[in-house]
Amino acid sequence: MSEHYRSAKSLGEEYGITYSLFEDWFRIYEHLGAPGLLPRKGKRVFSPSFKLAVLKSIREEKLSLRAAVLRFGLSSDAGIIEWQKRFEKFGSSGLEPRPKGRLPMAYKENPANKRKPRKSDRPLTREEELLRENEYLRAENALLKKLQALVQAENKRKP
Repeated sequence: MSEHYRSAKSLGEEYGITYSLFEDWFRIYEHLGAPGLLPRKGKRVFSPSFKLAVLKSIREEKLSLRAAVLRFGLSSDAGIIEWQKRFEKFGSSGLEPRPKGRLPMAYKENPANKRKPRKSDRPLTREEELLRENEYLRAENALLKKLQALVQAENKRKP
């Protein structure tokens, strides 16, 4: 931009990019050179102390968000804005990493299907052995029926 005396607005119009993005790229290029414009691999995770240091320097040195992004090598100011919101709402504990993804579903046991736990280490009686074997065979039979139903459904789909 400065070498050819063209404004970010004219370059943005020529390449179909907003001029503010061009300005950001130019500042990164001036500060970090060409490697600063290369994409980063993977998601970066910042420690709470780093986040606090960024917020502290913005407040004490009256840095703009863009200046803080350049100084600390961040990809954008969106993360800083989120850190500020969470710090104002929750304090320094709001800067702690949060768990990602969905919470696991609570497991609900069906009491009708639950086997009673054994109460002692004594050997099983013949009747208990037969009941356990019967339970195992019923489960095996149900599994085989489901497998057979899946195979039949798969065969019906194929012409």
